[in-house]
Parts: sequence; structure tokens; C-alpha cells
Amino acid sequence: MPCPPILPSRSTLALLLSLAGAMPAFAQELTVVSFGGSYQEAQSKALFVPAAKALGIKLKEETYSSIADLRLKVKAGAVTWDVVASGSGSAARAGSEGILEKLDYKVIDTSSFVPGTAQDYCVGGDVFSTVLAWNTKTYGQNGPQNWADFWDIKKFPGKRSYRKGVAGALEPALMADGVPPEKVYEVLSQPGGVERAIKKIRELKPHIAVWWSSGAQHAQLMKDGEVDMITGWNGRFDVAAKDGAKVAYTFNQALLDYDCFAVAKGAPNKDLAMKFLAEISKPQYQAEFTKYITYGPTNKKAYDLGTIDAAYARTLPSHPDNAAKQVPIDLDWYTKFETQASAAYQNMLTE
Repeated sequence: MPCPPILPSRSTLALLLSLAGAMPAFAQELTVVSFGGSYQEAQSKALFVPAAKALGIKLKEETYSSIADLRLKVKAGAVTWDVVASGSGSAARAGSEGILEKLDYKVIDTSSFVPGTAQDYCVGGDVFSTVLAWNTKTYGQNGPQNWADFWDIKKFPGKRSYRKGVAGALEPALMADGVPPEKVYEVLSQPGGVERAIKKIRELKPHIAVWWSSGAQHAQLMKDGEVDMITGWNGRFDVAAKDGAKVAYTFNQALLDYDCFAVAKGAPNKDLAMKFLAEISKPQYQAEFTKYITYGPTNKKAYDLGTIDAAYARTLPSHPDNAAKQVPIDLDWYTKFETQASAAYQNMLTE
């Protein structure tokens, strides 16, 4: 005969309930992925860790190489990331492919953002420039000043490094080939425009010692003095210079772009991810980020806080004096043409 269940006394039950009430609830955990190196270190210190603390959540950080890594996860139905950092062009394309969640701008306030830096699928985090940089040990402070100089082997002999991916790779080639900056995307959109740019890069190919694939890599190349001239992101070069790298760059004919944050399609914590993006989009976070790396804020109110030194502000890509020298990235072009342009570019690399 089975024994009757032993029930706790009223006093024991009351004690158990009071202990349960006193136990802290498990904090929600959010997974954020970015590009690593000095860039993610800056994001972690200025954005991720403070925002997680403000929201009372746990945070897990991972690194990846590009949005292509997310594409594989979404297709496999194995999404473990919530928030992903991305370049603006890649995010525009990824959104159109359906591998990002549409952002909730009722939660995320972008009313004071730089126009154009808040997309349906990605909200701007910082403004940066793809610049022409050089080794000051090789050329001194008066290095190459435009893309024609970058292609001029006689005037500026030395090893080059160029981006392995197509983003930001075709525009410099066309400017080196004589296309006015304001006409670059018009030419790229025409039949034969992409092929013209790739043909120009093919001319330089024998002098390209390294095809870089990440910001951490191109910064390290300059720290190690492996190349004499390179394309890359201004903030990474500034961090490398602080670490002793012999590097300088120019904003002339640079590509003005922005990084952004997106929510992965099928993110485990979609609603929390929206709240997290709302938090890191606030001006105080973006102003703090500029202290770690020379990228400008997308939230214009960051400049009104008085925490960004006026002289320092003039070194940022989005400062009017610097922005006037640059070519703004055309996201519509990348949405329409990046897939076919990337295929043609990769074919050139493997020739």
C-alpha cells in the first residue's frame, strides 16, 4: 500500500515562499556580436557594458568577420546572436534578403540623428571614413593625397594593401581613373561601370602585397610596417598611431560611411534587443564612444552635451570641414548591385 505524501507544514511552506521571494530573478542575457579589435573594445567600454548595466541585463559578446556569418546562421535556423554590428551597405542588403528583423522605431528614438543614418533594418552607431593612409617612415607627412596618387607607382613606389571585399573598393578605383567624386555612383550604375573599376584595380594588383579583410588586420599591417600605402578606416589608423604606428591619412576623396546595429532574424531576445538599441542610441553613449576611437556620432545631440572637445570634434569624419571632402556611401547602389559586383570582384582576386 503506497504511503501518503508528506505535506510541508504551514510554517515550512511560508518559509519556502519567503525564501523564493527573496531570491533574485535571473537576469536576461543578450548576445552582441561585432568586429573585434580596438573597435569592439571601444564599443564594449562606451556602449555595451554601460547599457547592459543600465538595463539590468547580462551581456555576452562575440566577434565575427562579416554579415555573411549571420547569413549562414539564419539559413541553418541556428541563430544565437541578438544584436549584430554591421556596415551600412551590408545591413541594407541583409535587410532586403530577410536576415534582419525590422527595427521598432517606436522604441528606438532617432529623432535627432544625422539624416539617412537610420534604416528600416539598422540604426546608425557611428560615422567613419574609408581613407587613403600611408607609412610616414616611407613618405613622411606629405604622402599620397588622392586615389590617383595611390595608383601612381612611379611617384609613390612601394607595397600597397587593398580591401579583399568589394565594399568601398570600387569607388577609389573610379576616382583614380578620372571619374569626378560626385559622378562615381552614376558611373558604377551604368553598364560597364563595375567592370571599369575592376579593370583599374587589376592594373594595381601586382603591387598589392596584402588584401586585408578586417579593421584589426589593416591596423596591424601599419603597426608592423608591412606595407607603404593602404585603404582602411580612419579610427583604426588613429588607434594604431597611438600605439606607435608610423601612419597618416587624408580625408580627401575618402568614403563617408556609418556603422550600424541590427537585430538578427529570429533573434532569441528580439524585444530586449530593441530596448538595448534604444539605450545605446542615446547621445551620452555616442559621445563617450568618441573618446576611444575617432568616429563621429550619428546622434547629433552628442555634440550638445559639451563632453566632446571642440578641437577634437574637428578631427572626426562627420565634422563639416572633413565631410565636405568626401563621397557619401550610396546605400541604394549597394542594395541593387553589391551581389553582382562582389562576384565580379572575387573573380578578379582569384585570376
